[in-house]
Order: sequence, then C-alpha cells, then structure tokens
Amino acid sequence: MSAKTFELGPGYTISRVIRGGWQLAGGHGAVDRSQAVCDLLATFDAGIWTYDCADIYTGVEELLGATRLRLANEHGLDAAARMKVHTKLVPDLERLATISRDYIRGIVDQSLRRLKTERLDLVQFHWWDYAQAGYVEAMGWLDELRREGKVRNLGTTNFDTPRLAEILAAGISLVSQQLQYSVLDQRPAHSLAALAQKKGVSFLCYGSVAGGFLSEKWLGVAEPAAPLENRSLVKYKLIIDDFGGWDLFQQLLQALKAVGDRHGLDIATIASAWVLEQPQVAGVIVGARNQAHALANAKIADVELDAEDRGRIAVWIAQSRGPEGDVYTLERDRHGRHGSIMHYNLNAGRI
Repeated sequence: MSAKTFELGPGYTISRVIRGGWQLAGGHGAVDRSQAVCDLLATFDAGIWTYDCADIYTGVEELLGATRLRLANEHGLDAAARMKVHTKLVPDLERLATISRDYIRGIVDQSLRRLKTERLDLVQFHWWDYAQAGYVEAMGWLDELRREGKVRNLGTTNFDTPRLAEILAAGISLVSQQLQYSVLDQRPAHSLAALAQKKGVSFLCYGSVAGGFLSEKWLGVAEPAAPLENRSLVKYKLIIDDFGGWDLFQQLLQALKAVGDRHGLDIATIASAWVLEQPQVAGVIVGARNQAHALANAKIADVELDAEDRGRIAVWIAQSRGPEGDVYTLERDRHGRHGSIMHYNLNAGRI
C-alpha cells in the first residue's frame, strides 16, 4: 500500500482520493453529459481512478458507464479495468416494510446495466429506519449476489455501531462503511472506529470539506443568515453550530489556513488530508466542479502533516461541543434539526 492507494479487500485496490458523483446528479442543475464525461476522464488521468455514485443519483451511474466505455475505447481494456466504481443501494423509506429479494436483485441489475459492467466493484447499503428490521436480511440478499459474482465487495452507508455489529454478527463480510467525517464531525472516531478496527472494516468518508464551508471562501466572513444557497450548506451549517458555533469555526479555519500556508495548499486540501490520516480511513470522497478542481483534489494524498500541523488543528477540535452521538444518529431523527432536511424517497421522486 502507498499513500495514494489502499487495498480495501483481498486483491482489490482503490485510490485513496475518490471522485464523488453527487454533484452530477440532476438535482444540482443541468448537466452537460459530454463535458461531464471529459471531466471524469480527467479525474482518472490525474490519478483518481475510484468513483462513488448511487442508484438514487439521477443519471450518474449512466455517466460513469459512458466514461468506462470511452476509457476502454481510447486507452484499452486494461485502463478500463483500473477504473473502480462504488455505488450505493438506497431503498426508499416507504419501501422498507415490503423490501424483498427481488427488489434488491432488481436494483443491482439496474446498476449493472447503467454502469455497463458484469460485476459491481462495491455496493454500499443504506437503511433509513431501524424500526423496520429488514436490514440484516437485505444485506443477506446482497451477499447472495456477491457469491453469484454480480457484486465483488459489500459495504454499508451510515450505519451506527450496534447495527453494523449486528450485520457483521450475521456472518456478512463487509470491506467498508461510507460515512461523514471531518475536522468538524468526529462521530466516527468513537465506538464505531473500535468496532471497525476489530472487524477489518474501513471508512470511506464524505463531507471532509463540509459542503465547501472548509475553504478560504468562508474565512473571515460573517455568519451567514438563512436562507442558505443550497441544502448542502444548510446541512453543514448545522454541523458547524453543533461543533461550537461560528466563532470557533473561524478559529479552526485560521488554523487550517496556517497549516495550508506551510504546505502551499488550500484549506480544503488540508481538511481532507487530515481525514485521510485518521484511523480506519481508507479514502475520502471529494467533488470536482471541473478538471482543474480534479487536479487539485489529486494533491490530497500527497500531503504529509507533521506534529505541529496536527497540533494546530487539534487545539480547536478539543474545544468543540459536538456533534454528539453515534454516526448518523442525528440525521435519522426525522423530526430533528438534521433529519428534517433529509430526502427519504428519492427513487420515488418525493421527499
């Protein structure tokens, strides 16, 4: 393993910086498909050859399938084989009570067609409501598809410690869990990291730049008033509030800026590099608005923080108040500040 790669499963290696696909979903405005494929290829050329998507990211699996085909046509089958694509299977909240083996198989077959492949590299399973007890059985059905060869690796998304332990106790082999992790959100470092270490589960982390809040754009800026520009900013502003408020956030940004200045890098790169070196973290999932952004993201895996860097950041993390609790617990409370802004039925096209 090098600083830039990670063996997530036996014989399965990923780039530690992963290109996220959420920004290419239809909900973020019109997407120029031809330009998007070019940008995704530029990401590959920059050394980021692992991609993240989901069945609920409108049009993104198809874009990655087109990218894979173009990569094969222009650079050969070996190059296309190096492209790793991680997708998610996210059943709608309203379907959980009636979910079936055929439903799971149908979503996997749909992803195979969209991604233009005979085997999915990694399927990451999400479950909205633990009051519906079918998540272990659903993971078992996914494990059947793994044994059939339609899925290479299995992971989870946003499961808390007790439920992840329950899935593992059922004998289902997991290589990863995708979750939110940043200098602002330390929840994965608690009980979940200990379980993951014991069971050999690695973290694939989103939110490392808090929807863009962890950047020079917000340094020295007055606290924004509602309404914010998009739901991502609303979501991460709540995390900032839980962390300790805008003043403490500004102190953290100043520390990240100082570290970045030492390395000749920006705040976002340092914030993501900090996540990448945390225990159990295999990779960070980052967005890219264009080819230049993809090239900047590729530098994340090159950063080597030293004790002074870590100390500057740790001072302000130590003063934080939260967010508290296990992974995704706040977001699962559909009546709370965090959960009330979530979209739960994206396959059905409703919130």
